Amino acid sequence: MSDFARFKGTSTYLTNDSLEAAVSCALALERPLLVKGEPGTGKTLLAQAIADTLGCDMIHWPVKSTTRAQDGLYVYDTVQRLYDARFGDGDVKDIRRYIKHGPLGRAFAAERRLVLLIDEVDKADLEFPNDLLHELDRMRFVVGETGDEIVARERPVVVITSNNEKELPDAFLRRCVFHFIDFPEPELMKRIVRVHHPTVDAELVDQAVVAFYELRALPRLRKRPSTSELVDWIAVLKRAGVGGQRFVRELPFLGVLLKKEQDIELFGQAKKSGAWKA
Repeated sequence: MSDFARFKGTSTYLTNDSLEAAVSCALALERPLLVKGEPGTGKTLLAQAIADTLGCDMIHWPVKSTTRAQDGLYVYDTVQRLYDARFGDGDVKDIRRYIKHGPLGRAFAAERRLVLLIDEVDKADLEFPNDLLHELDRMRFVVGETGDEIVARERPVVVITSNNEKELPDAFLRRCVFHFIDFPEPELMKRIVRVHHPTVDAELVDQAVVAFYELRALPRLRKRPSTSELVDWIAVLKRAGVGGQRFVRELPFLGVLLKKEQDIELFGQAKKSGAWKA
């Protein structure tokens, strides 16, 4: 059970005990780690942090609404083969030239263990998670066009993220280690900001974090600003030489934090009504 002590975050990715325990469980059990949480809580960056800790490479598979599990294994590039047959000088009879491994296929074919990030699994259709699980359980696949079998030498570390856009099948959930990343508390948020801006004035960070959380607390906000947007906002404040509590609370450079017209209007209404006391 030595794997339980292997993940402690990195100098650029701060963690807590529950997240470290979840990662350690997934490593020890060799099960996919399913990570949920609102956008901007570091789900995607977690996979890179795990790869950095283990000293291995990472493959990123961003899932779309049209993604199929088969696409992750390989694609047969018939268009290129037809083009070569007409204009090229290569041997188009060699079908293997036109078999392109997808992210899952590359992870299985790798010489050594790596981290496979399957990002935003809930964007695909309902069949995708179960089809994906079948391939992850087998850790092998056959290329139908050639009969070649690809067998994983080492089981990759699989990290799967979800934004909770749709429910995932129970069979899929049973085979995963699950963790929900809570939005950081203010003190942790200050530490995260320090990772990105180690030399920024402490008073500016304190004031910006207070204003940021008060903004997130406004009722009826359609898209609450995320951690990455706070980091960007502080970078702008620093470069612009912004100082003073009142100036920060007036939220200069508002477009860095709010990305919807309705939310900008809501903030303006809050200022007029006195709900936001700048």
